[in-house]
This record gives sequence, structure tokens and C-alpha cells, in this order.
Amino acid sequence: MAPGEKIKAKIKKNLPVRGPQAPTIKELMRWYCLNTNTHGCRRIVVSRGRLRRLLWILFTLTAVALIFWQCALLVASFYTVSVSIKVHFQKLDFPAVTICNINPYKYSVVRDLLADLEQETRVALKTLYGFPENTSRKRREAESWNSAWEGTRPKFLKLVPLMAFSQDETGEVRDFLTGRKRKFSGRIIHKASDAMDVHASKEVVGFQLCSNDTSHCALYTFSSGVNAIQEWYQLHYMNIMAQVPLEKKINMSYSAEELLVTCLFDGVSCDARNFTLLHHPMYGNCYTFNNRKNETILSTSMGGSEYGLQVILYINEEEYNPFLVSSSGAKVIVHRQDEYPFIEDVGTEIEPAMATSIGMHLTESFKLSEPYSQCTEDGSDVPISNIYNAAYSLQICLHSCFQTKMVEKCGCAQYNQPLPPAANYCNYQQHPNWMYCYYELHQAFVREELGCQAVCREACSFKEWTLTTSLAQWPSVVSEKWLLPILTWDQGQQIKKKLNKTDLAKLLIFYKDLNQRSIMESPANSIEMLLSNFGGQLGLWMSCSVVCVIEIFEVFFIDFFSIIARRQWQKAKEWWARRHAPPGPQGQDNPGLDIDDDLPTFTSALRLPPAPGTQVPGTPPPRYNTLRLERAFSSQLTDTQVPPES
Repeated sequence: MAPGEKIKAKIKKNLPVRGPQAPTIKELMRWYCLNTNTHGCRRIVVSRGRLRRLLWILFTLTAVALIFWQCALLVASFYTVSVSIKVHFQKLDFPAVTICNINPYKYSVVRDLLADLEQETRVALKTLYGFPENTSRKRREAESWNSAWEGTRPKFLKLVPLMAFSQDETGEVRDFLTGRKRKFSGRIIHKASDAMDVHASKEVVGFQLCSNDTSHCALYTFSSGVNAIQEWYQLHYMNIMAQVPLEKKINMSYSAEELLVTCLFDGVSCDARNFTLLHHPMYGNCYTFNNRKNETILSTSMGGSEYGLQVILYINEEEYNPFLVSSSGAKVIVHRQDEYPFIEDVGTEIEPAMATSIGMHLTESFKLSEPYSQCTEDGSDVPISNIYNAAYSLQICLHSCFQTKMVEKCGCAQYNQPLPPAANYCNYQQHPNWMYCYYELHQAFVREELGCQAVCREACSFKEWTLTTSLAQWPSVVSEKWLLPILTWDQGQQIKKKLNKTDLAKLLIFYKDLNQRSIMESPANSIEMLLSNFGGQLGLWMSCSVVCVIEIFEVFFIDFFSIIARRQWQKAKEWWARRHAPPGPQGQDNPGLDIDDDLPTFTSALRLPPAPGTQVPGTPPPRYNTLRLERAFSSQLTDTQVPPES
């Protein structure tokens, strides 16, 4: 063994330095494995035999991998919720009920306004299907618009013609108004879903829409002529009615006294004064029972049809617009007092000559907001302005977003929705581009290109009424003989004709029971539970605790990098010393003369060679018999012995 190695071994034996002062990373790891409480690491060092040591290394790495996997699952599932359902019996507030006639305006009143539109519609029907013009229906209760109308009379603009598109002759369309065929070079949009298998016909019906400069045109075609004519008629109908002031439209629709024949709530009579007017452009005058504008919100303490709302509605089918609506009856929607009723989206239809019973179950839902879900508390954090005077909901956000885009891109708001601030209703006379713009924007909305679906979020808390509908014939054959005359006498001031069963519809809305169900979300995890689960995983796979984790952090993130940094610093100092050392005589350098200005450390002490001429510690003792002095004479004569003479 070289003298230098002997010195290192001696110093290591007498000065057992470990931990962060260890000279190498290998020594640091060995010290950690021998002193840690994680048994797997200790077994790696103390095990004898390569196979056993390799197995303990494999077991330890597998345990560490399982700990990371389980902890990652715990962190990923931290923001989960647990749902609890509570059912309790109590006195319930009765919801708001909005009722509308499917026919928005009396046909006898608006017929003069729609005369030009109906004339062209009948011409299109005759040209397309050979229908004869219907002239048997006479004008009833028509007002003289020449004398009653003030201002500009609403006009029907023939700028959106009905056309027939032949699929055999590409690019050729036939105008219903003139009967002429011409080439069409614009886009052809078929209003049918790609997911549905629609039978391809040789000729389809549609209408043409063009932009302001008529440079961009689109032909919207339909798989059915009925759909095409109704869509085309409704488009012009909206344009005409947009030019009529709101006060006149309210007078042209049904009053509360006309729509509501009888009313009964919780066994007590009610009348039109208990209903609030809500004018809906697509359904005319609608009336809301138990609205928020009332002083008190009505409630019920019993379940069953006898303790709910019972009304008899006057449908008046003879006043229906034949091209605007193809069914008869009423629509009803149940909602909260502070919620806007979207009748066109979620309304329930009431059939005439029938008694419709609607049983309700109330469910309240409370969801957790971020980071558990994307719901919003009141819509204040949604970048969409609420243009409705109602509480936030997902439908309000979607409708408000679409109306805002209408104002931004088309310069006006859609006719059948509330107005955004500083906006006007669309009509073709004021905004000649709005029909084309509306259809293009609606297509983008359906394709989710406007971003409304991504921006709008569901409300965190809401009430929902689950409805169960049942029907029965009303009135019965035996009861209509006395029931209809009495109802006719009761409505004598409002209805000047004899009622028949097809003019009436009965509606019953009630709680089936007073069991209110509440669905509440609560956090499934907490910080304490997460730390407890972490500790359980560490104890299960590595038999360690929080102190062991701190040790691991100290050794692998402090001591480990400390050794590396110290080694790099020593190398940098040596490089700097060699670079700035004064030039000396050529020859072999004496390593024993390298003097470090710093105080000696354990590492530098190990690198010092032994000084020349000094006794190396630990060398065997000298042989003292070799130090004995030899006499000057190797042999000595006795006194009596005489040396021989030469």
C-alpha cells in the first residue's frame, strides 16, 4: 500500500466523518442508508450477496414508484365532491306560472297588416302544389287601419322570394313570384342535420337572402315545402310586426279577461288581477300567476289537485293565423319568481277540449363553484351582459350572448327577444341586411362559432320542478250541456259568441306532495384528510414518517448539492491558482511545496503527500540489534597469549 493511501485510511479510521461533510456522494449515500428509518434503504447496504442486494434495490424502487402513483391519485382526486340528497316535508312556496296562447295576435285584427304576405303565400302554394286560393274566410272584427294607424304603415318587402331549386339542373332556381328560371351562383344551404338520413328529392323549396351590396347571397333550402313556407312566412311576419309599436301589439293580443275564464287557487277564487302581463313577441300577451311583482308569494300547505292552481282558458281557435301556427292550444311554463320564462324553449303545450293535470316535484340543487366546477354564483364573473331583468341562468346567458352578437354584427337586436342597451329592433325597412345577417349568425351560433357555449356557465344554485302530465277529456259529453252555457254567460261581456268545447282548455297545476328534495355538493376531501392519506401511503410502502421525508429532503436536496458545489468550488480555486501562479524555473514541481492559504480541510489533508525525511506513522519499529557498535578489533588476545613474531 502506498504511503498516501495509508495516511487516508488512518485518518478515516480515527476521524469518521459522514453526512454532509462526506468527501464523496457515495459516502453520503452509504451514511444515509445506514442511519435512515426506511428499512429498504438500510437493507441495500447491509445485505450480503449481489442477488440479495439487487432484490432489495428492486423492492425499494417499486415501493417508491407506488408511493408517487398513489399520491398523484390522491392529489388528482382532491377536488372531488360528495353529493348528499335530503328529502324533507314542509310548506312550499308555489312557483310562478306563465300561460300564453299559442296564437299571439287575433287574426281579425292583424289580417290587414299581413294581407300582402298572405297573398304571396297563397300564390306560392298554388304554384308549388296546385292549391286553390282560399277566399271563404271573411274578415271579422277588422279595424280600419287607414284611420286608426298613426305614422308609417308596416310594409311587406318582396326582397326575400320563395324559390324552387332543382337538383338535376345545377345552379338553376325558379322564382315563385314570376315563375321564371334563372341561374344562381351563391351558396346553397340545406337546413337539415347531417346526422339525419333525409330523402333526397328532385326539387326542394327555399328562399334567397342577400347582403346589402347583393354580392353575397345564400339559398336556404328545406327538405319539406311545409317547413320552407312556414320559415319564410315567419321571417316576413317578424319583419312586419317589428314595425308595430308595442302598445298596439298589446291591444291586438288577448287580454287577461279573455284568456282566463275561471281561476281557483288552493280552494279560493282568483281572477285576472292575480296575473301579471308579459308580452312575448312570438306568443303575444302572456300572463304570469304568482309573479315577483306581487306583494307576497303564495304558498301551499297541502298536496293534490284541490290545493293547486285551476284555470279554464279560452283558446278561440277561430282567431288563429293559419300560416303562423299549425296547432291550437296554450303553452305553460313553471319557473321561479325572479326567472325569465323562455316559453319557446321549455314550455308545455295545453290541448283544447282536454283537462291537463300537471303534478310537480320540487328539487333544489346547490353546486360548489371553482375549483370544484365551472358554475357561477350570480353571473358576475361571466363576460356576458345580462340584458334580461331577471336572475342569471344558463339560458339567459346564451340568449344575451346571441343578442349582443346581433347588435355587434348586424347593427340591431333580434325582434323576438329583449333589447340590449342602446339597440333597436330589427326590421328590414330600417336594417336591410338583418335577415341575411341573422341567418348567418344563427348558423354560426349553432356551430358554436360565436363562443357563447364556451363562455356561458351553469348557475351554482337553482330550483327545478319535475313535471308529470296527464290528460283527460273535458268537458265530458254529459256535462258539456250545462257547463258550456254557464261559461258563455260568465264570459258574456268579453266573448260575444256561444262557446264550444274546442274553444276551451282546462289546466291544473299542483304539488303531488310536499316532499322537497335538496341535492347538495360538499368537498369530498380536506387538507387534513389529504395529509393523513399521504402518511398512510408512506407508512404502508416505506415505513417512514414526516421526519423521514425531511431527512430525504435534507440529504438529497441540501447535502447532495453541497458536496457537488464544494467540489466544483475546489476545482475552480485550483484552476484560478494555477492560472495566476508566478512562472518558476523549468523542472519538476515538488508537490510537497504546494501551500494552500486557506485552513486545511479534511479533503485537502488527504491530498498532502508525506514530507521527505520524516518518519511515516505506522512503520514497523527499527531493529535495535542492527544499531549495536562493532568493536575496533574483531578478536582480542588474552593476556597470556603472545603474538607470533614475524
